[in-house]
Amino acid sequence: MAASSLSCIAILTFVHLLFMGTSTAQLSSNFYSKSCPRLFSIVKSTVQPAIRNEPRMGASILRLHFHDCFVNGCDGSVLLDDTANFTGEKNAVPNKNSLRGFNVIDNIKSAVENVCPGVVSCADILAITARDSVAILGGPSWNVKLGRRDARTASQAAANNSIPPPTSNLNQLISRFNALGLSTKDMVALSGSHTIGQARCTSFRARVYNETNNLDSSLAQTRQSNCPRTTGSGDNNLAPLDLQSPTAFDNNYYNNLIKNRGLLHSDQQLFLNGGSTDSIVRGYSSSQSTFTSDFAAAMIKMGNINPLTGSNGEIRKNSMASSCPLLAIFMTLALVASIDSAAGAGLTSEFYARSCPNLFSTVRPIVQSAIDKNPRMGACLLRLFFHDCFVNGCDASLLLDDVPPFFIGEKNVHPNKGSACGFKIIDQIKNAVERACPGLVSCADLVAIAARDSVGILGGPKWEVQLGRKDAKTTNPLVANISIPTSSASLKELIIRFGGVALSTRDLVALSGAHTLGQAQCHNFRKRIYNESNIDKDFAEQRRAECPRTSGNTNLAPIDGETPYVFDNSYYKNLVKNKGLLHSDQQLFSGGRTDALVKTYSVSQESFFMDFVSAMLKMGSINPLIGPAGENLAA
Repeated sequence: MAASSLSCIAILTFVHLLFMGTSTAQLSSNFYSKSCPRLFSIVKSTVQPAIRNEPRMGASILRLHFHDCFVNGCDGSVLLDDTANFTGEKNAVPNKNSLRGFNVIDNIKSAVENVCPGVVSCADILAITARDSVAILGGPSWNVKLGRRDARTASQAAANNSIPPPTSNLNQLISRFNALGLSTKDMVALSGSHTIGQARCTSFRARVYNETNNLDSSLAQTRQSNCPRTTGSGDNNLAPLDLQSPTAFDNNYYNNLIKNRGLLHSDQQLFLNGGSTDSIVRGYSSSQSTFTSDFAAAMIKMGNINPLTGSNGEIRKNSMASSCPLLAIFMTLALVASIDSAAGAGLTSEFYARSCPNLFSTVRPIVQSAIDKNPRMGACLLRLFFHDCFVNGCDASLLLDDVPPFFIGEKNVHPNKGSACGFKIIDQIKNAVERACPGLVSCADLVAIAARDSVGILGGPKWEVQLGRKDAKTTNPLVANISIPTSSASLKELIIRFGGVALSTRDLVALSGAHTLGQAQCHNFRKRIYNESNIDKDFAEQRRAECPRTSGNTNLAPIDGETPYVFDNSYYKNLVKNKGLLHSDQQLFSGGRTDALVKTYSVSQESFFMDFVSAMLKMGSINPLIGPAGENLAA
C-alpha cells in the first residue's frame, strides 16, 4: 500500500529534516567530550569498587545492557519501574528474579548528575558500564558509541518475546540475533559473555538431568548436587556458567563447549560437533585475541540497535523513572478531551454507525468475490490480521511499504516475506470505502472486518467487530521478526509469545484453529515430515511427495488436509491423529497442558467457535491507536 502511506511520509520527512543534525547522524565516542568531559572517569570509579566488592556484578551489569538492547533497542527501558501507565520489563519472564545491578546504575547516574546534570542518558551509562565491566574482569576495551536518549516507556510483552531463553536451539538463536541485524558470528562472539556470571537452577535443570548425548557426565553430576530434580526445590540455587574461571573474562567458555561442558542448553547448541557454528567456537577456543576482537566489534554493533536520538526520548534524572510523569498525565487528558465519548470508552461495534453506515455492506462483497475467485484468500486475510496485531498492536503497520530512508516495513521480514498475501484485496476495500466515506475508516479497522468476514464466508462463526482504531504512521520490522510465533515454536514458546500480548493459553489454542484454513510452504514443515516421530506415517509420506528433502521450498500444502477451505474443527481432529502439518501445530497436542483443550475442540465445534470469537475480539483489542494517535490513511 505505497499510496496509503503518503500522508505519513510528509510528516516523517518534516520531522527528520527538522531534527537532523550531528546528534542524530550517528552515535559517536566523542558525544560528551565537551558537555561532560569527566564522564568515563566518573563511571569507572563507581563500577570498579562494585565489582571488587562482588565480582559477579560485572556479569550482571553486562547482562543489563544485553537485555536492554534486545527489547526495542538500547534505550534504557529495562531500568524503568512499573507505573500506572505501563508495565515495565523488570518482571518479564527472562528478567524476573534474575536481572540485577540496578542499584549500581543508580549510583552511577547520581554521580554523573552531580557533575553533568541533565546531560547523560541512562542508556549511554549502561553501554559504558558494560564496557568497563568487561575490561575490569580482564576482557577487551573498546570505544563506546554514545548519544542515545532514554525511553519514556517500556514493554514487558516485547521483553517476553525478544530475549532468547536458555532453552533455545541453534536455529532459534541465529534467527533471534539476525532479526536484530546481528550475524551468526556476532551471536557466537556475544555468547562468550557467559564466560562470566552465574545461572539459576531453573535455567539448567532440564539439561543436567535429561541431556546425555552432549553433556559431560562429571559436570552433570556436579551440577545435580546443587540443583535438585524436583521443580520448586532449589530453583534459585546458582552455578557458574564457566566453571574454570567464572570471574575472569577469557575464552574458557569456548573451551568448555568443546568438552560438552556448556551449562545451558542454548550454550551447548553453539558446539554440536557437526553444527554450523562449530568452527567459530573452535576458532575462539584456540585464539583468545580473535574472540576478544570479535566480541568488541559485536558489542559496538549491538549498541547501535535502534537508539533514540535527537528529540526522541528524554534524558532521565532518575534511571528507574521517566522524567516526565506530568507530561504523561497531560497527554492522557488531551487524548480524552479530543475524542468522542464512544471512542474514549474503548473500541465499539457502532463506531461508524453514523459516519459510514454502509461500511459493512461495502466490505463484504469485495471479500466474498476475492474468496470466490481464490478460496485461499480467506486464510490470507485472516493471517494479515494476526500478523498485524502481534506487532505493536492492531494498527495496520503491516500494510505499509518500505519508505527509505525513514523506515523499513514489515512485509519483507522473515515471518511475512514470500508468504503474506491479501494486500491487494485490502487496497480494493480501502478504495471502495474511501469513495463512500472519504477519510473516515482506518485500514486497521478494515483488516479486522475483512478477517471476520473471511471466517464467516468460509463457514465459521460471526461476531460484532469492535472498531475505532487508527493507523500507524510507521512500522517496526525488528519487533515483527521477534513477535510473530514461528512454525518451529515449542508449546512453551507459544504460551510465552501469546502471553506477551495478554492472550491466555485457551486463547492460543482457539486462535490456532485459524489453521483450519490456508496453506503452508514446504520449508515450514520439511523438518517435521522428515525428522519428527509424533506424526502419522501415511500423512508424512503424503506431504513428502509435495515437499522434497532438498528442494521445493515454496511448494504449498494445506494445513488442514481434510477441509482446507472450510472453517470448522477438523484442525483439532487432525492434531489428535498426529496429523498437524507444522511443528508448532502438533505442539498443542503432544502430552502437554493443552491436550485437553484440543480434545474438547475436536469433539465440539460449538465450543471451538465460541472460544475463537472471544479470542479474536481479545486479540483485536491489542494496543489499538485511538483518538489523536495515528491517522486514517488515504487511499
